[in-house]
Amino acid sequence: MAASPEKIGSRRLVVGAHYGVKDFIAQRVTAVILVIYTLVLGVMALLAPAFTYETWVHLFNFRTGAFPTGQLLATLAVIATAYHAWIGVRDIWMDYVKPTGIRLLLQVLTILWLLGVVVYAANILWSL
Repeated sequence: MAASPEKIGSRRLVVGAHYGVKDFIAQRVTAVILVIYTLVLGVMALLAPAFTYETWVHLFNFRTGAFPTGQLLATLAVIATAYHAWIGVRDIWMDYVKPTGIRLLLQVLTILWLLGVVVYAANILWSL
C-alpha cells in the first residue's frame, strides 16, 4: 500500500518529542550560560590582587548593593550544569539501554543524583 501524498515531505504527520529540537536548544543555552559564567569567574580571579581563601569565597559571595549576585550566578551555573548533564545522560540512556525498566531506573537515579548535587551545592553556596 502506497503512502498518501499528504503524509510525505514537509506536510507529513509528525509525532513524538519534536525530534530533540527543544533539548538541542536547551543544551546550547545552558552551555552559553556556563561559558559566560566561566569567563566572568576567570576574569574576577585574574583581577584579584592575591588569591587567598577569602578571595576565593568572595568570587562566590560578592554583592551588588544588597543583592547576592555571586551566590545567584553560582546557583544558576550549578542548575545549568545539572540540566545540561541531564539532557546528555538521558540521551545516552535512551540510545544505549534498551530494556525499559532498566532505562527508567537509570533515569530516576540520574535525576535523584543531579537533584542531590544541586541541593548540596546550593547549601554550600548559600551558607557562605
